[in-house]
Amino acid sequence: MSVREVGWSLAVLLWTFLTMTGCQTGQTHMHRLIPREMAGWRAGDEDRSYDRETIFDYINGSGEVYLSYGFRRVFVRRFVKAGEPSIEVAVFDMGSPEDAFGIFSFEQEDANLNIGEGSEYAAGLLRFWKGSFFVCVSVERETPSAERAAVALAEEIAGGIEAAGTRPSLVNLLPEENLVANSARYFHQHASLNYHYFLADRNILDLSERTQAVIAQYRLAEGKSHLLLVAYPDAEKAEAALDSFLARYLPEGKAAGIAQTEDGGWTGARLHEQLVIIVLDAPSRGDAEALIQSVESKAEAENL
Repeated sequence: MSVREVGWSLAVLLWTFLTMTGCQTGQTHMHRLIPREMAGWRAGDEDRSYDRETIFDYINGSGEVYLSYGFRRVFVRRFVKAGEPSIEVAVFDMGSPEDAFGIFSFEQEDANLNIGEGSEYAAGLLRFWKGSFFVCVSVERETPSAERAAVALAEEIAGGIEAAGTRPSLVNLLPEENLVANSARYFHQHASLNYHYFLADRNILDLSERTQAVIAQYRLAEGKSHLLLVAYPDAEKAEAALDSFLARYLPEGKAAGIAQTEDGGWTGARLHEQLVIIVLDAPSRGDAEALIQSVESKAEAENL
């Protein structure tokens, strides 16, 4: 074996070792985030973990949603207590704070519980995100003691996550005035956009894992409107996406970038550097233009 071949073999062995060590370290860290006992509930069945290859064994109905973000793995522990409903804790490593926020925002509805960076509790399910982690604590049946234990478990886990994380910078471009609370949805893929707002069968905005997008609702004087922001890797891709949108979705407004659609609402679209700004279903032309201008002002102020 030549010196070059020996060097290559050693490099491969080192890479393999580091990769395996990194995965084990990540799993161990997730394992340590969850206590083994809380308020009389104790770890019951054997712990489980799933990765991108096996996620459907755990979440058969919505595994695609997690895969559309940067999901890496999930660690699951079940707690039991005599005479009380069981509690299940799932800690998802989403790869980045942006995607941890994204998966949390996917169906957020309720007020913040002040756990982690964002949280909510409804129908026996407590959800929160912090750092690169998204955490679900679910009770089999709602009782006052089980709810208290679920909150205590969530607080313990959140306290063990050192990195705080911040929301995606794209979300900060949403104008605050008239924004419907908890309506911002951060995502990457075309299927996610259509889940929140059906735009088209085809991927006319060229959304992919390399794009960042957020859609939110606005409550205006004459009705609701949607604001969609998509950030592209470069200005050329953003311009091509805007041209595609105008040609396929708003051909009557291709020249002006704004038009009234068949249902009476106004749709407008504009390019700002690498950002495509789209207003959907605005009650008036003025409402659409005002939202777009507000985003442009915020983007300029933040040098985006």
